[in-house]
Amino acid sequence: MSKSKKIEFRPNDYVVYPAHGVGQIVSIEKQEVAGISLELFVISFEKDKMTLRVPTNKATEAGLRSLSNPETVDKAMTTLKGKAKVKKAMWSRRAQEYEQKINSGDLIAIAEVVRDLHRADDQREQSYSERQLYEAALERLTREIAAVSGKGEDDAQRQVDDVLVSRVAAA
Repeated sequence: MSKSKKIEFRPNDYVVYPAHGVGQIVSIEKQEVAGISLELFVISFEKDKMTLRVPTNKATEAGLRSLSNPETVDKAMTTLKGKAKVKKAMWSRRAQEYEQKINSGDLIAIAEVVRDLHRADDQREQSYSERQLYEAALERLTREIAAVSGKGEDDAQRQVDDVLVSRVAAA
C-alpha cells in the first residue's frame, strides 16, 4: 500500500473538496477506527450544513486542495467570456460529462460548465436537469471566487453575472 503524501493544512484554512466545493477546516483530530489510529481533517461546509472528515494521509488522493490562486480565477473568468461549446452528443452523455467536470474540483472545468449551460433571457428554456447542473456549477464557481477574493458570495455572484451578461451582449 503506497503512503500518500501529507498535505499541510491548518484549522481555519479554506480548502476545496471536489465533490462538495469550498469548505473550511475546523480542526484536525485523532480518531480510532477499527483499531487503527487516524488523523483527520474536519471540514465544515457551512452552506450545506455538513461536516466531512478526511484522513490527512489520504487528502491528496481524495482531491482535497487549497483554494485556487487569483490567476486561476482570472482564467476561469476568461473561460466564462468564451463562446459556449455544446457537443452534439445525447443529453445523458453531456450531462454525465458536466457532472464529472463539476465534481473534478477544477475551477476552469466548472467555469466551462457554467459557460456552456448559461442561457440568456431570449434563449430557449433550460430543462430541469440542465438547470440543476448549471446551478450546481454556478454555486461552486461563485463560492470559490468569493473565498479567493475575500469578498462575499453576493459580490462573486455579481462578478460572474456581469461576465455572462457582457458575453451575451457581445454575441
